[in-house]
Amino acid sequence: MTMIFILLTVQSLLGAFDNFWHHEREARLPQRTSARYELRLHAAREAIYGLLFASFAWLQWSGWWVVLPAGLLVTELFITIADFLEEDRSRKLPPLERALHTVLAVSYGLLVGLVGPLFWQAAQDAPGVVVVTHGWWTVLFSLASAGVLLWSLRNALAVHKLGAMLEELQAAPAAHGALRQGLGQSTVLVTGGTGFVGQALVQRLLHEGRRVLVLSRDPLQARAALGQHVWVMERLDDIPCETRIDAVVNLAGAAILGAPWTRGRRLVLLQSRLQVADQVQALIQRLQHRPEVLVCASAVGYYGLPAHHLPLDEAAPAEPGRFQSELCAQIEAAAQRNQALGLRVVCLRPGIVLGHGDGAFPALAFAARMGLSAVLAGGRQPMPWIHLDDAVGLICHALTESALHGPLNAVAPQAVTQQQFARALATAVQRPQWLSLPAWPLKLALGEMSELLLSGQNVVPAAALRSGYRFRHPFLAPALVRLSAPLRHAGPQPETGNSAASC
Repeated sequence: MTMIFILLTVQSLLGAFDNFWHHEREARLPQRTSARYELRLHAAREAIYGLLFASFAWLQWSGWWVVLPAGLLVTELFITIADFLEEDRSRKLPPLERALHTVLAVSYGLLVGLVGPLFWQAAQDAPGVVVVTHGWWTVLFSLASAGVLLWSLRNALAVHKLGAMLEELQAAPAAHGALRQGLGQSTVLVTGGTGFVGQALVQRLLHEGRRVLVLSRDPLQARAALGQHVWVMERLDDIPCETRIDAVVNLAGAAILGAPWTRGRRLVLLQSRLQVADQVQALIQRLQHRPEVLVCASAVGYYGLPAHHLPLDEAAPAEPGRFQSELCAQIEAAAQRNQALGLRVVCLRPGIVLGHGDGAFPALAFAARMGLSAVLAGGRQPMPWIHLDDAVGLICHALTESALHGPLNAVAPQAVTQQQFARALATAVQRPQWLSLPAWPLKLALGEMSELLLSGQNVVPAAALRSGYRFRHPFLAPALVRLSAPLRHAGPQPETGNSAASC
């Protein structure tokens, strides 16, 4: 049995790494509505492993009872085959994940080769189930069984939650109204369409009857996530020059939050945006029918770290020498070059975007539910925020409002401090807010990236309000309460003013 336990240990450790690194960190399966089927397979397979771990740790089967653990092994094999097929259909697997799957398959084959003869021998004995122990192996695999079964339950709950999110998304057309105005039955190219804001925007455009083109590094994942009605391409060069594109929304770029801003990471953040900006400009130049408008995603980081907390409108300057400010300034400068091609260019500067499924809110809400909503470095720094509905709404507003051009602050009208945000979030999830953290641990752990948490900009949406946009979620407390409520109760809200305008 020792060799069987060793193989099970190897299988479980490799599977845990695959789950954490590829499924959670890279593919972010629990945040993707299109991954529900794959998550169901994972939940079923993990439940089988949990039962097998417990069985090998405590039980000895004989006679016809051997059919039960043998049946679990056979069922796991078919589930794994179905999972491989679904992964090939829905996303582009990186080389490491493919290699890891090969190792897991070999390890599983060795396990079956060892267990098979033992099961056959036990099947010749009188039927029965005997409780046995194997020392520390029993303790280890009892813990492994509990952990894997809990992870199976977690994935099953994620499937249920994603189903509720999909129902809410499908109900969105009723909330957005049936207006057909502005660009009409137009074609919109979206880069970064599989991101947090990008997916919500693409669904909004589709619901409004637009033809949508999406640039994605992983066309398989993009098609699975966005649906069959979206034209997905891996390169903008694949778009014929006679294609009619009426508008472009450029949301592409590596995530700002994540790895510390080392020299290499800064280069990735900059190149991931400027390379796509250059590709977009090259496409526009060769199109026979050029778009009317380009909306490009920048950020409130454009304003750097102001020495004061006075309100900042779109006319406020950037801060030379500050990385986040210079990054945004270069993004906007690249977008503005398209003005020479006759396009109206809008540079969206969003704050922290709050919404279900991804972005900052799920992690912040989880911490708050654990009683860990923290005030950082005194909490007096401004925290510009915007609800996902309004982030998408402002993009659509920028597409259709011909008077808008240049920078557009995408933040809610109600300015709050980080302390007010932490307390409002704790209240929304009905937990106390007691934790306070000084600045130095964050500076030590994150380096310059800690500026995003410890400093802020008191940004105001002057251009949005001046152009007549009406926010669906202007106030923080009700927005957080709505986001914190169970999704099945989070039905569409009535629209007000220009927030109901279609793209």
